[in-house]
Amino acid sequence: MNKLQGISFFDRYLSIWVALCIVAGIAIGKLLPFVPEVLGKLEYANVSIPIAILIWIMIFPMMLKIDFTSIVDAVKMPKGLSITLTVNWLIKPFSMFAISWLFFHFIFKAFIPTDVANEYLAGAVLLGAAPCTAMVFVWSHLTKGNPAYTLVQVAINDLIILVAFIPIVTFLLGISGITIPWDTLIMSVVLFVVIPLVLAFITRRSVIKAKGTEFFENSFLSKFKSTTIIGLLLTLIIIFSFQGDKILKSPLNILLIAVPLVLQTFFIFFIAYKWAKMWKLPHCIAAPAAMIGASNFFELSVAVAIVLFGLNSGATLVTVVGVLTEVPVMLTLVKYANKTSGQFPA
Repeated sequence: MNKLQGISFFDRYLSIWVALCIVAGIAIGKLLPFVPEVLGKLEYANVSIPIAILIWIMIFPMMLKIDFTSIVDAVKMPKGLSITLTVNWLIKPFSMFAISWLFFHFIFKAFIPTDVANEYLAGAVLLGAAPCTAMVFVWSHLTKGNPAYTLVQVAINDLIILVAFIPIVTFLLGISGITIPWDTLIMSVVLFVVIPLVLAFITRRSVIKAKGTEFFENSFLSKFKSTTIIGLLLTLIIIFSFQGDKILKSPLNILLIAVPLVLQTFFIFFIAYKWAKMWKLPHCIAAPAAMIGASNFFELSVAVAIVLFGLNSGATLVTVVGVLTEVPVMLTLVKYANKTSGQFPA
């Protein structure tokens, strides 16, 4: 069977759609400058209303997939969870900071001004502090990962995001000399994680109670199949309508941003994957345990970057480049994981 059969048309060619949205956004910004000007005025408490709506459209469907009652099954898979939680929260945010700081402030110093490098570093930190929530279900499926384990690790990571994301981001950005207003960051997490999570939980419970689990899984969720990706693409068009001038003036920066992000992705994947191999975990646990940390909760990262630094900031640009690079890199890792599945016990 084709290993890409489990990924939707939109998801499979996400990098292409992202690239097209970048072009469309830049074109709108240059040819129709009044569009970003009007959209920029539609905000409340530094939060862009159009972007907030689109972020909700992205996040709500994937929150619906989470069954928090499955957390009780975590006791059956302690090694896999200990790997992913250690890598995601004790290694990944700090390695992202270190790798990005090295490239933006030293290796690429001749190409990136210090103030811009700080913004890029901030965007990278936002990516590094948010392990994947949605696309990990796709990566797990493509590597024949244990679906129950995948669900459990996503649920636990979402709970940890609620309490760990803010302190980690604040600490790391504080080190880099950027002052972060706690109230704004807290509002971002509440607005883009807590509220949709609670609404999704209520919706899931209500639908299952009324129609049953089979209807919810096979019929109700299918209604939102492409919602997340469509919301993401529309968000990118708006973002790049603001970023157009900056990109056209320095297209090299897109490549410079991508380098540390790609290196970080491979670094985190192989730490978790090799650790799982050393502990002799089955491949159906090892693959999703490595995938969740290698990929990012880019919806949250983009949202927080916009709230904290603005639509046309370097931080927001980094989170969007993270979206652009993630799909091809993760598909490469999926292919590697499938080729090496025989190295793990059955």
